[in-house]
Amino acid sequence: MAKERAFHGELPESVIEMREEILAAIHAGALDDLDKAAQWSEARSGRPVDFGVGPDGDHVSHWKRLSGDGAGLEVLAIAANLLALPSARLAIGKDPENTFVYVWPYLAELPGDTLTPTETVDLLRLVPAETAEAIRKGGKWLWWRIAIAADGTWLVFRRYE
Repeated sequence: MAKERAFHGELPESVIEMREEILAAIHAGALDDLDKAAQWSEARSGRPVDFGVGPDGDHVSHWKRLSGDGAGLEVLAIAANLLALPSARLAIGKDPENTFVYVWPYLAELPGDTLTPTETVDLLRLVPAETAEAIRKGGKWLWWRIAIAADGTWLVFRRYE
């Protein structure tokens, strides 16, 4: 059986809830609401979200710096585009009952040099053509990723280079 390239099954309810919290912040255009979703996840799990700025970093300021508009709205748009695609489902969690981690976009977990034409179209929906070419040639994901554990813990929202 071929390895599942994109997960098209039903997400666990807790993953759906966290994804909806993130999407609500995105659709409100509110970085502070995205921060509240991160705080909610951390309060439930005791684990901070990896935003790529370290445990004491100010991720809202970080998003604003990375965003082409300077206000962080581009980062919200990127998150919306990631969550519009299917996720990958990885069996990497330590808890046997919540072993799966869901990663958006599913492309982040595929070797870039093995993408089908359909997957390449999905890639080009997310990244500029130059970045897509670098991902395809290098075989490595060079863009943003969101990960949520099966128990609803928001694990990651950061750019990989």
